[in-house]
Amino acid sequence: MRFVIIGAGRVGSRTARVLTREGHEVTLVEADESVADRARKEGYEVIVGDGARESVLEEAGIADADAFGALTSDLNANFAACMIAKHHGCRTVLRIDADYREGIYRKYAEEVDEIIYPERLGALGAKNALLGGNIRAIADIAQNLQVVELTVQDGSPMRGYTISELELPADATLLAFGKEGEPLAIPSPDESLEAGDRLAVLADFDVLGDVRQLIVGEAAAPAVGGA
Repeated sequence: MRFVIIGAGRVGSRTARVLTREGHEVTLVEADESVADRARKEGYEVIVGDGARESVLEEAGIADADAFGALTSDLNANFAACMIAKHHGCRTVLRIDADYREGIYRKYAEEVDEIIYPERLGALGAKNALLGGNIRAIADIAQNLQVVELTVQDGSPMRGYTISELELPADATLLAFGKEGEPLAIPSPDESLEAGDRLAVLADFDVLGDVRQLIVGEAAAPAVGGA
């Protein structure tokens, strides 16, 4: 596939590196000459210019691209560039660096195919390291909601009980279940919870400690804050 990405900084260059290694064709657009030169030295095709200008994107080959990533740190430039790319029939991915108010987020979300938060993705990795091996953050849904995967331990209060007997806090919902060594799937109410089984739960941060104590069997720990 062919991709055009604006922004050759940390996020853009790393994304280009992954795509290139997988055999895809990538063109970067970068306004800063020094950043563009660094990307060229790494072997990327780089167009120097303002990625929010249609003439620059046309030079980068937007008309033939399958998808477009607006990955600069400038939200306004990213959004303007996505609108141009959308006009050319590309799938559009918009980078946002902060958790904007819900109304503003929805405004952008309705106009592009995907919104990404690089800082939040990185924070998930850090959060997983802090939480330990028996609870793993899968995704941040909102500032107060997270999908987590928990592994039943020998000391779990629910070990030996069935899914139908599992009573989660009011602000938590079971999404998927998997026996040890098997993929997650829609939970069956008659499945028995045994050590090594995994459960994917959507929960408010305020009740994560209670959910962990119930399923993992460890003492409730303070929930790690949102990314």
